[in-house]
Amino acid sequence: MREFYYNLFADYYQFYLQDDDMSKGDLSDAWTSDATDALLAVAPHVIGVGTARNMTVPVSVMLCESRPNISYNDWDYVTTASLVIETGRIVVAGCTDYFPEAARIEVLPGTYEVIVCYGNLEDLSEDGLDGKDSYHLFVYPGHPIPPAILKNRNQEGEDGG
Repeated sequence: MREFYYNLFADYYQFYLQDDDMSKGDLSDAWTSDATDALLAVAPHVIGVGTARNMTVPVSVMLCESRPNISYNDWDYVTTASLVIETGRIVVAGCTDYFPEAARIEVLPGTYEVIVCYGNLEDLSEDGLDGKDSYHLFVYPGHPIPPAILKNRNQEGEDGG
């Protein structure tokens, strides 16, 4: 497994994982009220992850060779979606980051499945500026899948994988 750690400015309560071809990643119509409630917006070649704070948040990206065995009980909330990467580079960025300077992860071109695990979503200061929320993305070769919620908030999870 390859691990990457970032502190991303989650302006507008979101950050992205997308193909390096910026012309193919457009979430402008994807942030519907359902997507906002699900903390997950998906469009071709891009996934938008919703956050609990409109501040800098810790994000980890784990590149796995196959679907990882994740205990959903370790997380407040878990979602999944697929991501097509044609360029061989995944961009990890806040939505207002300067795209040419955003972090990139080299991968083989193809379709990936992404499991997003959200931690400590309720552990925020009263003003919502500080918190211990964190976002962990497990990325592995896969197939096109529809976006889905694997564990709702305030629900005991099942082991995935």
